[in-house]
Amino acid sequence: MATSQAIPYRRVYVWELPVRLFHWINALCIVLLIATGYLIGNPMVFSRSAEAYQQYWFGTVRFLHFASAYVAVFNLLARVYWSFVGNRWARWNTFLPLSGKRFAEMIGVVRTDVMELDKRELISIGHNALAGFTYFGTLLAFLFQAATGFALYSSMSDALAPRLFRWVIPLMGGDMAVRQWHHAFLWIFVVFIIIHVYLSAYHDLVEGRGTISAIVGGWKFERDEDIRRE
Repeated sequence: MATSQAIPYRRVYVWELPVRLFHWINALCIVLLIATGYLIGNPMVFSRSAEAYQQYWFGTVRFLHFASAYVAVFNLLARVYWSFVGNRWARWNTFLPLSGKRFAEMIGVVRTDVMELDKRELISIGHNALAGFTYFGTLLAFLFQAATGFALYSSMSDALAPRLFRWVIPLMGGDMAVRQWHHAFLWIFVVFIIIHVYLSAYHDLVEGRGTISAIVGGWKFERDEDIRRE
């Protein structure tokens, strides 16, 4: 009679609730910012017969854009705080290749997942080194968007946050230049979303360790040796 073998995997609580909340709030904000930002840069005409005062759709679009920006900024500040008090997979140093091991892992992920030169498994319980460094890059892009967005908003608002960034417009050569750069950086996040969703689905399918479900419930399925290696 055949004997059953124990599955060499166990559940690991990787993504804590604050990390998961940040992810989904951030995802919603980015989608809203992309959609409303595109419409602001390329407004559409939905009705030619009504007077401007009878339709306020563009004002609603601008409000959603500004509100989403504020929520995204405060959501990011909460995540920065958690990067110092959260578990080891949420810490700030997971986003930077500060050690030779992390840098080598980043090169290995490029060779395995991107260039497909290596066929060996590269298992990371949290973010792999390349993913973490990519998220750091999107953080810099978001900070640029926040600075240029608040700078553009400062011409029509006396709130504190926009006023703090009025210096950005003369620094970058005027309102039009800031607007063009702000709109151009929108496409960075469009490309990021496509790649992020694809790679998440790819790792979930290939590794079968709950990559996607983990960002909902927090748990992943890992081998003991993978946990010890990290």
